[in-house]
Amino acid sequence: MSLRTVGIFGVGLVMAVVVIAAAAGGLVSLVFAGSTLLSSDILPSSQAVSAIPAGYLQTFEVAAATCPGLPWSVLAGIGRAETDFGADTQTSSAGAVGPMQFLPATFAAYDTPVPPGGADPPSALDPTDAIYAAARDLCANGAKDGADIPGAIYAYNHSKAYVAEVLSYAAAYAAPAPASTAPTPAAAEAVSYALAQIGTPYRWGGESPGVGFDCSGLTQAAWAAAGIAIPRTSEAQWSGLPHVPLDAIQPGDLLFFNPGEFIAGLPGHVGIYIGNNEMVDAPHTGATVRIENLATWPTPFGAARPAALTTNASTS
Repeated sequence: MSLRTVGIFGVGLVMAVVVIAAAAGGLVSLVFAGSTLLSSDILPSSQAVSAIPAGYLQTFEVAAATCPGLPWSVLAGIGRAETDFGADTQTSSAGAVGPMQFLPATFAAYDTPVPPGGADPPSALDPTDAIYAAARDLCANGAKDGADIPGAIYAYNHSKAYVAEVLSYAAAYAAPAPASTAPTPAAAEAVSYALAQIGTPYRWGGESPGVGFDCSGLTQAAWAAAGIAIPRTSEAQWSGLPHVPLDAIQPGDLLFFNPGEFIAGLPGHVGIYIGNNEMVDAPHTGATVRIENLATWPTPFGAARPAALTTNASTS
């Protein structure tokens, strides 16, 4: 059982991320960088529906929506890692209790206001109270506006392996992108933006046209230009966006590389596919944003389709 601790995110795990993931089935909109994503934009996968008890899934969705930038799938990933959604709520050796494994003092810092359906007074043993408190905890430690999702997870439990585990569950709980036969106008806009940045210097943590981009800063900015907010780092983009098969990629899709570069089992590099077996990326220090021929790259780790966010919103 995971030990519940709180602290500051260690330097070198992964750079700050901006994550917008929507709670499926709710009515709340999440707002970021001028874009509004309906809470049905990312749907639960079949694995999420089968693995997460219905009451827990609904509570993860609604509780996460109280913290713009916190994806419900990350909150669910913590619930899975801690107690398998309440299946094993033994008190830890450190005294952590309940379905989200809170130390009593930590729970007391985040237990109010009492959420709809929660116990009054709040209890760390109550699933609703515990899930809302976990959302507030994550929000206070970096998840608000998606400022640092990995840091928020690390603050919840001081372990890089734990961060990787939670993000892996989060990726599995997001439904794959629906089939599509043609790129969307938003995808075309994202590609156009990326191409316009060619020649911009690589800069770690960069996300500014004409100044500098890192790989995920470029892909995030490209999709922001198309009116769609996506996560900030390659790890979070992979975990938070609908996946597509590599043999079905379209212009605008994101291609991921270098598994395990920063977090075991998650990608460390991303580019945006532009067609004709080419992508645009910000490759590394000393280079500039450029077009890459995929024939010169290893097989991608995987692919994701930000355009599916608009497709899901229009069909749900």
